[in-house]
Amino acid sequence: MDDQDEIRGKLNELRTEHRDLDQAIAALSATSGGFESLSLQRLKKRKLQLKDQIAKLESRLLPDIIA
Repeated sequence: MDDQDEIRGKLNELRTEHRDLDQAIAALSATSGGFESLSLQRLKKRKLQLKDQIAKLESRLLPDIIA
């Protein structure tokens, strides 16, 4: 398996986790009446970390363009 295949696989994993967190945040927000609990804050922070990791991996897949 080459490097790009590994990156794509990792991207799929991260996107799935990001989607799952999005659903968990929505469910927790609905049940807590919008109250920002510590658990909710941690989920949101993890979601942002995943978003950053996804962006880094996506940039590795794109070829460098020399202007």
